[in-house]
Amino acid sequence: MNKKRIVMVDDESEILDAVCEYLSGEGFSARGILTGEELFDYLKKKTPDLIILDRCLPGINGFEICKKLKESERLSLIPVIMLSAKGEVVDKVGGLNIGADDYLTKPVELTELKARILAVLRRRGLEGVDKEINVSDDIVIDPRRCQVRVDKKKVELTFAELKILELLSSRKGQVFSRMRILEYLWGDEKIVVERTVDVHVRNLRKKLGRAGDIIKNIRSFGYTIEE
Repeated sequence: MNKKRIVMVDDESEILDAVCEYLSGEGFSARGILTGEELFDYLKKKTPDLIILDRCLPGINGFEICKKLKESERLSLIPVIMLSAKGEVVDKVGGLNIGADDYLTKPVELTELKARILAVLRRRGLEGVDKEINVSDDIVIDPRRCQVRVDKKKVELTFAELKILELLSSRKGQVFSRMRILEYLWGDEKIVVERTVDVHVRNLRKKLGRAGDIIKNIRSFGYTIEE
């Protein structure tokens, strides 16, 4: 079985060495990279299964790197776990807002990092999901490509945005609470506040354009799809 290829970007070489040594011992193929520039050079040749990305880096910072990754058609499906010495909600929401799949605060417990990596890879698996889903006359979900088509035009979504749209469209007219949406996204491994759902939905609506009006906010509770 092929080892999952993990790339970690951090400007502290001691941390890189420790994390990569641990992940290699846990059955991953791990590589440490010091800068964003070096990461993009690496990505010209190889595509990892997951990127662990420090927020504070010299040159291109972690947020800028993540944004560039998610704007690239070729690289947008690579899951990203962001690391930061800052643990405030605004930083977590900021990372998730630009497409990060998870967010951890330093110092990171290695066993927790491994659990988060496995959880993200498991969510990214999309086992058995290959059929297109008609959300409305204008919106079609293509789970295999992590995208939707709006009026037959391709729209790239983050994994969380795609899963939220999938959940809401599975039972049109039913109201899903923010907590229920979090459970669908992260299961028992919820690591973010309910407010994060609002960030994902706001971004989802923006990407869908006028078609996003079918997603309704039920005040103080959650969201539903109404045609």
